[in-house]
Amino acid sequence: MTFDCSDAYALATFWAGVLEGRVSEEDFPGDPEALVTTPEGPTLLFVTVPEKKGVKNRVHFDLQPQDRSRDEEVERVVALGATLVGDHRLPDGRGWVTLADPEGNEFCVERSSGERAAATS
Repeated sequence: MTFDCSDAYALATFWAGVLEGRVSEEDFPGDPEALVTTPEGPTLLFVTVPEKKGVKNRVHFDLQPQDRSRDEEVERVVALGATLVGDHRLPDGRGWVTLADPEGNEFCVERSSGERAAATS
């Protein structure tokens, strides 16, 4: 999956943190491209382009934490540099949180598998 962005290395570093992956050892700050590998997910390529993001994403990630609750994951990702776009959590525990990465690309954090299982038992 490829992302156009303003700063390939900076955005790759953010997403490596979110997805608990790593930026390629061949990539450095200022490089026009940066590659992120993740333990169980996609490989992401970030490419610096001159254009800024203009509208809402047509495709985005929905993240479902494995070892943390949805709320813990939201706190973790915000600490990495994400910003809150919309809070769609419901009192019964359902719902999701929409966040944006440092360049404004939206993504969502859903309930964890454990939270889903607890709600159906």
